[in-house]
Amino acid sequence: MVPNKTMTYQTIIGLEVHVQLNTRTKLFCGCPNRFNPDEPNTQTCPVCLGLPGALPVMNRKAYRLGVRTALALNCTIAPFTKWDRKQYFYPDLPKAYQISQFDLPFSSDGWVDVVLPDEGDAEPTHRRVGIIRAHLEEDAGKNVHDESGRGGDSRVDLNRTGTPLVEIVTQPDLRSAAEARTFLQELRLLLLYLGVSDCNMQEGSLRCDANVNVRVHTDDGHEIATPIVEIKNLNSFSSVERAIEHEAERQFAEFQETGRKLGEVPKQTRGWNADRGETTPQREKEEAADYRYFPDPDLVPVTIGAEQVEAMRAELPEPPAARRERFQVDLTPYDAGVIVDQGRAFADYYEAVAHTCEDGKLAANWVTQDVLRELNDRDIEIGTFPIDAETLGTVLAKIAANELTTKSGREVFGVLLERAGVSPADVDDVVEELGLAVVSDTGALEGVIDAAIANPANAKAIAAVREGKQQAVGPMIGQIMKEVKGADAKVVRAMLIERIENG
Repeated sequence: MVPNKTMTYQTIIGLEVHVQLNTRTKLFCGCPNRFNPDEPNTQTCPVCLGLPGALPVMNRKAYRLGVRTALALNCTIAPFTKWDRKQYFYPDLPKAYQISQFDLPFSSDGWVDVVLPDEGDAEPTHRRVGIIRAHLEEDAGKNVHDESGRGGDSRVDLNRTGTPLVEIVTQPDLRSAAEARTFLQELRLLLLYLGVSDCNMQEGSLRCDANVNVRVHTDDGHEIATPIVEIKNLNSFSSVERAIEHEAERQFAEFQETGRKLGEVPKQTRGWNADRGETTPQREKEEAADYRYFPDPDLVPVTIGAEQVEAMRAELPEPPAARRERFQVDLTPYDAGVIVDQGRAFADYYEAVAHTCEDGKLAANWVTQDVLRELNDRDIEIGTFPIDAETLGTVLAKIAANELTTKSGREVFGVLLERAGVSPADVDDVVEELGLAVVSDTGALEGVIDAAIANPANAKAIAAVREGKQQAVGPMIGQIMKEVKGADAKVVRAMLIERIENG
């Protein structure tokens, strides 16, 4: 086929997201479920190794976490679900089959709404991404290869074998690599709010396969779909975005050369080489029949009643998207996003501060600036921050009531940071100890202001103010506030300008 530079294309993307669940033990045995690359093959037993006579027993918590995830994805929970064996051979799959779910997954037909990144000055748009199914399965082990380029051995670590996974399969509703990245980031945040997984992509707790093809728009008005490619095991947001961008461009170029359409060649899996910035072929993709699925004879089906489902639905936290929207009643979309995207515990902290000081905007300014800076500097989480929300809210309430200046509030904040076990009752003590209470008696300022005006060092500033340059009064305000702790800068400025102009 002769390349045609006037052709355009649209990218079609569906994701398969694998989420390791936060359970103490594996899905079908009592081995520890924890990341442990330093001691390979130490978290195994006859069950997860598939030894003869070993029988699996389902982890109840894994099923409950799966249902919790599916409910948050607006899926329908099946009252009856079963386990199936998915047959294939890999060195990291000692049983030569994976216990998964085939025709009767525990959930299906859900959706997630995401706000897509705006382009320039355009308003952000919303996209509803359909969820085909979320099902449970066990993870495989890990092949560890020598990537030095000098040859060497490949080794198998089976610590991960049997780890509980929820696989979330989306409809092909995403239309760009940026959309796919945004969806995955929002999904990860939702999973963290739910507490079902730590979603640590570096450790493999959240991995993604991307199914990609392009819809080519020809000059004669036709649309032609290219063969679908599955890009395997993407483990970072940047990898997802870069791999999809590359693959869409590669498929379009290949179509212009060959004209091959969807259905004319088998589905292919490709790996992503981040260093080279390209996808590379791995194998032709198997169809369901190739896996020879059949019900696992060692595991009984699982049933759940409508009352149980509704009880679990009632336990769900407010999702981050809804919380972000609610915060925007008082905050800018940017501030609301910063707070919500820091995680559920951080958003809870902000809400408690705002409730105590009764000023959402003031609380947001302090939490997103002062608190977040300290968390980053100290490399700690909000749960171990030295100042609890009620104590910080008490400081901010004093600022809001003009009982404390912002500058003095930061001095109090600094002292409270260094004192262990502070409480709201300590705020008044620190303010009194430092003499920072706002000076409401203007009479106490008059003498200090008169002395500043009489000081020859301030003659130039005074002359500039009388010429209409009121900003020249700044250094004099600083002098006075050093003399009178707790002085309100606005009051000092007003009194200074009045005395200079009328003097």
